[in-house]
Amino acid sequence: MKRILTGIVLSLVLGGVAPAAEIVPPADVPFDEYGSVETSLSGTPGDPENGRALMNKGAGNCVACHRVSELEELGFLGTIGPVLDGAADRWTEADLRGIVADAKRIFPETMMPSFYKTGGYVRPGDGFTGEAAEGELAPLLTAQEVEDLVAYLMTLHES
Repeated sequence: MKRILTGIVLSLVLGGVAPAAEIVPPADVPFDEYGSVETSLSGTPGDPENGRALMNKGAGNCVACHRVSELEELGFLGTIGPVLDGAADRWTEADLRGIVADAKRIFPETMMPSFYKTGGYVRPGDGFTGEAAEGELAPLLTAQEVEDLVAYLMTLHES
């Protein structure tokens, strides 16, 4: 019995179980001098299908401001942000990760929210109370949702 348990423990220690993915906290995102982020925020590859879904729901809701021809079935698509058709041809994966995480770092005058940021805001509101928020805010998207959006955006090539 002792040999069996020792064998199980050794197999687990020697690679039977994958290590947990390292999630980069919002305050520790390694932006380069141009605002790009080379490394994954979640340590897990993005899911383009979930990224596509995030384009039209929840905290993502990218189509409120951006147009994506592939998503025409959604009806109204935004016109105040750049068209995202061909995003994978215009930006690198690292560029897109940086833009989604904190667009204001690259484009200071943009209206685009910083989706993976928790502090440094001028005056965020506390819900609908009219009062300033207290403490650190949660990011709009999780690290994995940022990776999913980036994975989807990397599928958008010029036709």
